[in-house]
Formats: sequence, structure tokens, C-alpha cells
Amino acid sequence: MKDKAAAERGTRTGFTTGACAAAAARAAVLGLAGGSVPGEIESLLPNGTRVRFTVNDGRSDGASAHAMVVKFAGDDPDCTDGAHLTVDLRLLPGQAGVVTWIAGDGVGTVTMPGLGLEVGGPAINPVPRRNIADNLREAAPQLLLEHGIEVTISVPDGQVMAKKTTNARLGILGGISILGTTGIVKPYSTAAWRASVVQGVQVAATTGHDLVALTTGGRTETFAMATLRAERPELPSACFVQMGDFLRYALDEAAAQGIGLVVLAVMVGKLTKIAQGETITHANRSEVDTDLVAEIARRIGAAPEDCAAIAAAETARFGAELMVERGLGDAFHRELAQAAIDTLTAPDRYGRAFQLRVIVTDFNNQQVADVWSLPAEKAPRAGARIGIDHILDKD
Repeated sequence: MKDKAAAERGTRTGFTTGACAAAAARAAVLGLAGGSVPGEIESLLPNGTRVRFTVNDGRSDGASAHAMVVKFAGDDPDCTDGAHLTVDLRLLPGQAGVVTWIAGDGVGTVTMPGLGLEVGGPAINPVPRRNIADNLREAAPQLLLEHGIEVTISVPDGQVMAKKTTNARLGILGGISILGTTGIVKPYSTAAWRASVVQGVQVAATTGHDLVALTTGGRTETFAMATLRAERPELPSACFVQMGDFLRYALDEAAAQGIGLVVLAVMVGKLTKIAQGETITHANRSEVDTDLVAEIARRIGAAPEDCAAIAAAETARFGAELMVERGLGDAFHRELAQAAIDTLTAPDRYGRAFQLRVIVTDFNNQQVADVWSLPAEKAPRAGARIGIDHILDKD
């Protein structure tokens, strides 16, 4: 029974910051319309379902109203779990149907373009805005026919929570974002990471440097920053995006945004997966093809017995380290990087939509390869995609 209970705890869904803010706003507008903020509310989620939320700190004086909903993230390891999504409404007399937005304490302000939100405005994403407005109009239709409403969303300690996100790099300062496309948080969902990768590439496209450096984690990002800033010290942090395993999403967005140069900073394991054609490189999704590693070794003149040992190994790292021992490390890494470029620039992949540069680091943070593709041959930009609400389901 204990194991079953643990398993059940690991699958509980929760609610996004946007869904919680919408529930608080719905409760508060009932206070504006009728004088009393309810202690419980059934709120409409963006996905069309309805969920009951407990409402805290409800109060209204007829011209303004206040309500708060505590976020429950289910079993997802979410830094905003337990956050107090607080909404203050202010009546805008005579401004029929108008809904305006203010970032209160702990909600970020947008300081860079590329997010689909106005610079200088609150980091409240489009889907939560629509969901909140829908709840306001549904709960108090007569009020909105005559007046407008100013919506201020606050999250106490949101500045601290934001330090655990990529907000600052994306130009969202002073707190968290109000996010969510369905209203539901799925435990251990990868949607938020995928979305942050796409959003990161979008922001990189606005920096004016025509470059995005895609890294697989903290180590490769440190390597990429040191390498590229030695050449171009002016590169901002926004040009560096930790794509993790989501290469496909990052490259799709780089092509959509018309970015001229994409730099991949990788280590041998991920590099091998890219060379073998994988664009989602998680360990559970694909295995390293050590036959490919052995073929790369054969191309650079490795002994047959070494190639056989590499093919029989479990990891690409074994082959890389063996080639280093044999004095073939640089040639090996260059050939593998070229194989990755050949795969990604094939006509049925990305072709020459952007120029690709692959820089490879070893496990001692030393560069072991730097290989470039041919320059891009880009068609005129048809219009970049803006906004990430279509894939963001977490915060």
C-alpha cells in the first residue's frame, strides 16, 4: 500500500499560475459586483474545464476588491508551488469592457522584445490574460458592460522564485511570469523546458547579433560563453540558450526567426546522437550508436582492433578517450562534428537555413573541435513566430 500511495503522489496534477490568478480574479470581481468575495469559486480554465478553488483574503469596498489563491503544483517540482497568486481589482468607471494589466510585487516586467508582450508591461502571458478576462466577463457580465477593470497580479516572494527560472536572461525582471496554456500542471512535464528553449531563441533573435548559441547544460554553456566572448566580448547572455535535449525545437525556432549563425556547444555523447540523426537527445529517447563512433574512428585511421572495441562499448566517451590515447583525439572530434553538421544540413533537414558552427568540449572543459558549415542561404523572412503559449503548460 505504501508503494501504491507513493506512485499516486507522483502523478498528481496541479494548476498553473495563470489558472490560480484567474480564479482569484473571478472571486474578486464577484466582490466588486455584489459586495462579497466568496471563500470558494468555480473557475473556468483555458482548456474549457471548470475547477473549484479555495479563495483567501477576500475583501471588497465596491470600488476595489482583493483575493488570493494558493498555487498547488501537484507532484511537479515547481518553484512556484505554494505561491500566493494575489489579485487586486480596481473599477474603471465608464470604460465599458476595458481590462488593463499591472505587475504587482513579485510579478516580472518585460524589458526586452521577442516575447509577444509589450516592453515595459507585465509578464502576464496572452493565454492567462484571455482566461482572466473570460472569467471576469462570465462572472460579472453587467459590470463589464458598463465599466472597465484594472487587474493587478502580485506574488509575494516572486523575486526569489524568479531566481530559479530563466526570466532574467529573457529580460523579465522583478519577479515570475504568469503562465499556462491549459491551466493544468502535469508532473515532471517537459513542456515548460521546451517552451523556455523556444522563448530563449526568440529573445536571442532580438538582440541584433544574428547568433544563438545552443548548449546542453551548465558546463557546455560556460564553455560556449568563454569561447564566443573571447571572439565577441559584446555578446549578451540572451544569445546563449540551454536547449537541454530539445535540439529540434531550438533549431526550428532559429530557422523561423531567420537567425544567421547557430552555434552548438556539445560534448561527445550528445554530439554522437546529433550525428546519428537524433534531434531529441534524451537518454530515454535514443541510444548512442557506437557503430557510428567506430566508423568515425575508422575514417581517421584508427586500428581495426580499436574500432572493434569502440563498437562494442556502451558509450561514445569510451571511443573519444581511446582516440585521445592514440593521439587521434583532435581528428576524431573534428570528424564527428562534421558528421553532425552533415546530418543537420541535409536537404531534408535544415539545409542552409542558417550557418552552423559546432564547438566541442571534452570532460576537462577544453575545446577539442571547432567546425563550420557553409554560410546560410536564407529565403526572405516570412514572419517570425512570436509567443510560446501554444506549448507552455507548466508555470
